[in-house]
Amino acid sequence: MATNSALRRVAQKEVRLFFSSPVAWLFLATFATATGFIFFWVESFFARNIADIRPLFEWMPVLLIFLCASLTMRMWSEERQNGTLEHILTLPAALWQFVIGKFWACLTLLLLALISTLPLPITVSLVANLDWGPVYGGYLATVLLGATYLAIGLFVSARTENPIVSLIATVVMCSTLYLLGSAMFTGFFDVRTGEILRLLGSGARFESINRGIIDLRDLLYYCSLTIAFLALNIVVLEKQRWAKRAGTARQRAWRSGIALLLGNLLLANVWLPELPAVRLDLTEGKLFTVSQPTHIVLNELQEPLLIRGYFSDQTHSLLAPLVPQLKDLLREYEVAGKGKVRVEFVDPAEDPETEREANVRYGISATPFHIADRHQSSLVNAYFNILVAYGSEHRSLGFADLIEVHTSPKATAEVKLRNPEYDISHAIKKVIFDYRSGANLFDSIAEPVEFIGYVSAEERLPDYLRSYKEAILPQLELAEQNSNGKFSFRFIDPEAHDGSVAKRIAERWGFKPMAISETDTETFHFYMTLADPQQVVELPTENFNPASFRLILDSGLKRFAPGLTRIVALALPAQTPAQAGASADEPTFSNLERAISGDYSIRLEDLSDSSVTPEADILAVVAPQDLDEESIFAIDQFLMRGGTVILATSPFTADTGGAALKLRERNSGLQDWLQHNGLNIGDTLVLDTQSSSFHAPVSRASGNYDFQELQLIDYPYFIDLRSPGLAPNHAATGSLPQLTMAWASPITVQRDTGRHISVLLKSSPNAWQRKSKDVMPTIDANGISNLRAPPDGKRSSRNLGVVMQGRFTSFFADREQHSPGANKPGGVLDRSPESARIVLYSSNDFMSDRVLKSLVAVSGTQYLGPVDLFMNTLDWALQDEQLLQIRSRAHFNRTLPPMERRAQLLIEYINYGFALLWLVLLAMAAWLQRKLLRRRYRKGLSL
Repeated sequence: MATNSALRRVAQKEVRLFFSSPVAWLFLATFATATGFIFFWVESFFARNIADIRPLFEWMPVLLIFLCASLTMRMWSEERQNGTLEHILTLPAALWQFVIGKFWACLTLLLLALISTLPLPITVSLVANLDWGPVYGGYLATVLLGATYLAIGLFVSARTENPIVSLIATVVMCSTLYLLGSAMFTGFFDVRTGEILRLLGSGARFESINRGIIDLRDLLYYCSLTIAFLALNIVVLEKQRWAKRAGTARQRAWRSGIALLLGNLLLANVWLPELPAVRLDLTEGKLFTVSQPTHIVLNELQEPLLIRGYFSDQTHSLLAPLVPQLKDLLREYEVAGKGKVRVEFVDPAEDPETEREANVRYGISATPFHIADRHQSSLVNAYFNILVAYGSEHRSLGFADLIEVHTSPKATAEVKLRNPEYDISHAIKKVIFDYRSGANLFDSIAEPVEFIGYVSAEERLPDYLRSYKEAILPQLELAEQNSNGKFSFRFIDPEAHDGSVAKRIAERWGFKPMAISETDTETFHFYMTLADPQQVVELPTENFNPASFRLILDSGLKRFAPGLTRIVALALPAQTPAQAGASADEPTFSNLERAISGDYSIRLEDLSDSSVTPEADILAVVAPQDLDEESIFAIDQFLMRGGTVILATSPFTADTGGAALKLRERNSGLQDWLQHNGLNIGDTLVLDTQSSSFHAPVSRASGNYDFQELQLIDYPYFIDLRSPGLAPNHAATGSLPQLTMAWASPITVQRDTGRHISVLLKSSPNAWQRKSKDVMPTIDANGISNLRAPPDGKRSSRNLGVVMQGRFTSFFADREQHSPGANKPGGVLDRSPESARIVLYSSNDFMSDRVLKSLVAVSGTQYLGPVDLFMNTLDWALQDEQLLQIRSRAHFNRTLPPMERRAQLLIEYINYGFALLWLVLLAMAAWLQRKLLRRRYRKGLSL
């Protein structure tokens, strides 16, 4: 109790002395003003368009150097200068109580200064979806780093009687400690030396905690430095009590004790990094921790998996700090693999044989990086790759796959890992799929699958169908023999037993009797299905070619095998040779194709042959134009077989090829087909006050002249969708933080179809419609835009993306004799099973390369929100739950909602006002405390 009382009295005395000096208030006011100015102006918070407060914590190590130096510079120096240090040394109390008391006083003042920054994360969380994990980590890192700087400052202050000397020496020591592990300094060395320097420096440790990762090694580092310098502080003061040249037992005990303490702290910091990392991931999506879906993927391993990191010692300074992060994550994969995963790290430059293997066998080559500083400029070929090998299959990831770069006009480029767990786990999943695809297909099927052929008696079948049945029987028998009991087959005559089976399959799946020609009265059935307890899949019967039957059978069986790569049939706008250049008016979708081919096998589909490839598991039609009847028939019959059709279409498309924005009509040919199925796309465009920014050519009137200039404006045709506009409970949209929907039309859904309807995308309640093709913004002499919301217009929420699932009736059912399938042996399927789905997004352009490119220019980083939506839709439709859950962890980069400049200024003023209010409250508390002390002093005199 006496010890605690002494500590408290020392701390209270130092706090009172601090607030009695006007210099203290100047430092606190400067700190509060500097943090706000750096956050809003230096780092351009609103221009970054990211809902985090990382810019504040990136500057905090520098600000803390000066703040902590100013707090500690007079703590012991003035004691020496005023002659009170001798009084302290002669007191019977232990010196460590004075040292710890002063340390607690300084730490209290640091916490009071940090409180002035709390409005920053609070206001960000109010306007956007803030991940609080890195915020907690940032403040913890600030307190730990501040405690280290304070301990250093107290030690320096105890060595001199001049406060200014103490200030300068503390700044130099703390700056050296910070720069030792910074990229500015480690960039001069190779990776191994750089890693050692980062372990010694305080900056790299700070960045790790700031990301939201609490690592036991980082906590031990800061605590060790703090304890070490506090102990040295005590020794410096204790030596003032010693007689010169006296080697007493007490002095020897002090020296031995301090040496033992510092040695143990050093050994602990050397020994602990060799052990498996013990850390806590504070981020909302646990972005830096191997998730449960990844554990499920690793549990599927039947062979040893190799993960090898190719990292060069000499690499770009912005990539070097990312190497330890990747190594830590890969080691967690090795632990999670439970002996099935082997992790290696190599530098190909040190082993020519390893480099040759990487180049020739795995296609991994060095990437040239330009490295420049004030003294020289050079080109370095470095490796930053990860290899994932399983059996005979392998995948490699380069720096373009692993990182993302964010640029802003007022700051240097920010390089960080995109979502390493998703990239690595996805590569593992791909090699497992590819390996299994080359093995026995039935090994990936969990429950037995039965082939059921609804085939009429042989006397009713045409000759070519009897031959076809005889040809496929040996193939069915061979499949049954190789299935290990997971496959069987049988044929059922629908006309038998009074035709009850024929009635049932016609009612349930639309399997109607076939005929060779329209005039032929003899009918028959020949339909093939695959079934397990959960689903029924119809096999295509357009050609009845025995040579392609095994391909059709295997494609159908893959739908029952969740561990195999699925095939996406993708129909894109056809380009003429003249349109293939850079000035093409037709939208292109290379980013979309690249994303799909990374996760699935892709087949570019030509629908004009009235059929979809039998291998396809899902059909996606993007920006269709003037589809003929054959193409519509192909889409319709794919739906009738229980497939999922994803459509991205609208009656309009934007032309950005010239100097001005233009809106062109685009007839998809699908309007009648969509209306038949209960979906209608309006012939207008939706605008919304909640919109994204866009670099658009703006016409401005000034006097008698019209000027055109490129401006960054809030463009109401670029609708900014956020929850609940992004359906929060649907797997395709629930993980997306934000989506920009460009030039979209409203969707109307017929509700009495008996099918299940889910709205995926919808605008805000402040949306309105506009039929004009004039989409180019103009501003008149009064500063009023032509795209402003009409004051008397009807505003409401509009549907922009929907899913409809259930039984559909074929668009060609009532005109079967005149349909493209009239002359085909299989005829027309009239009804679909319950599994059939239509996913409709009402925009031709929102996934196009030109729109994504324009959004990159605005955000400063690659924006792939629409592509992420499409990939989520594929994962959901193909029931790839693991990939969908891992992918959702990549969408935690929050963005700010659109807001006017007046709102931005209001947020800045609120933060500055809170900081000022906090200083006023501290001043009032200090004034009240001094008043109480004077009153007690007067009472003591009167007594």
